[in-house]
Amino acid sequence: MAQKDVVLVSDEAKESMDKAVRSLRAELQKVRTGRASTALVDGIQVDYYGTPTPLNQLANLATPDPRLIVVSPYDKSMIQAVEKAIQASDLGLTPASDGTVVRIPIPPLTEERRKELVKHVHRQAEDHKVGIREARRDALSMLKELESDGAVPQDDRHQAEKKIQGLTDDFVKKIDGMTNAKEEEILQV
Repeated sequence: MAQKDVVLVSDEAKESMDKAVRSLRAELQKVRTGRASTALVDGIQVDYYGTPTPLNQLANLATPDPRLIVVSPYDKSMIQAVEKAIQASDLGLTPASDGTVVRIPIPPLTEERRKELVKHVHRQAEDHKVGIREARRDALSMLKELESDGAVPQDDRHQAEKKIQGLTDDFVKKIDGMTNAKEEEILQV
């Protein structure tokens, strides 16, 4: 029974840590790098007949070249609403429409903006590391509780704590690797 409880605590901690890594991956995809990526406009909501709707559900998104995103709305009457939503977003992009598609040129990043983006990426990474540490803390407190209830011997708890610390270190390394890769991508001219 004791081993089963320890495995459950460990699995729960691992799932929480994995969730933090997946969340960071999604956040990093939204960070602009100077290259066109449809992930850049994924979070944009368009007013579709009074209902805020994600842009990627209203239009086909494409990147025909590294400096351009092309948005082809399924309903051509939505062109102006799409344009308006892109301008209202905090991405600092200026869309241009020809009546059938919206073109979003991606300007090259300035050195100052690149440094700001790197700082933003590091803040995001640190926030997600905090999530991993919280999962570790919760797991360790559950293990102590199991020990005080008599469900887990002290030796098993110490082994489980080492395992959870190893998981924590592995997930922090994953976050550091993702952060470093994104930083290189941002700083690449």
